[in-house]
Amino acid sequence: MTTPDRDHDQPDLRPRPVSESETTLAQLMLLTDANPAGNVHGGTIMKLVDTAGGIAASRHAQRRVVTVMMDSMTFLHPVYVGDLLMLHARLTWTGRTSMEVEVVVEAEHVPTGRVTQTSIAYLVYVALDEAGRPTPVPPLLVQTDEERRRWAAAEARRAHRLTQRARADEPPA
Repeated sequence: MTTPDRDHDQPDLRPRPVSESETTLAQLMLLTDANPAGNVHGGTIMKLVDTAGGIAASRHAQRRVVTVMMDSMTFLHPVYVGDLLMLHARLTWTGRTSMEVEVVVEAEHVPTGRVTQTSIAYLVYVALDEAGRPTPVPPLLVQTDEERRRWAAAEARRAHRLTQRARADEPPA
């Protein structure tokens, strides 16, 4: 996406569609990514998930972003050395300064072309200004029924996160 020159102290806060920041990252899994059993380390996959999610969030905010949390990550199937890992990241929700990104991970067995969804993760990022302070992000323009469903699910995850944080802040009984 090409953006016109603009004053970076004044972000463009016009609503942006999900498609504008969608990102796909592809990485071949090598021996250095594996454990002795030949499976790729979960931590290797988590790092790639954070990278893909951060790119999508940064593209939406058109700013530097930081990871606030990995809300959840589910490992559905193992990834093996030689698999082509494809990470598909898309925004699901925006707040004032924060964004939730869904990252779907697929592994392709290159010789056969068989693709398996191996993981799904939800991460929260905050956009930062030049001084490193949280800064507003553009609203997410949800246009399809599927995007509205993802938004509603993200709202439910956010409500759960806020409830968990409130419980963690309560003094012990």
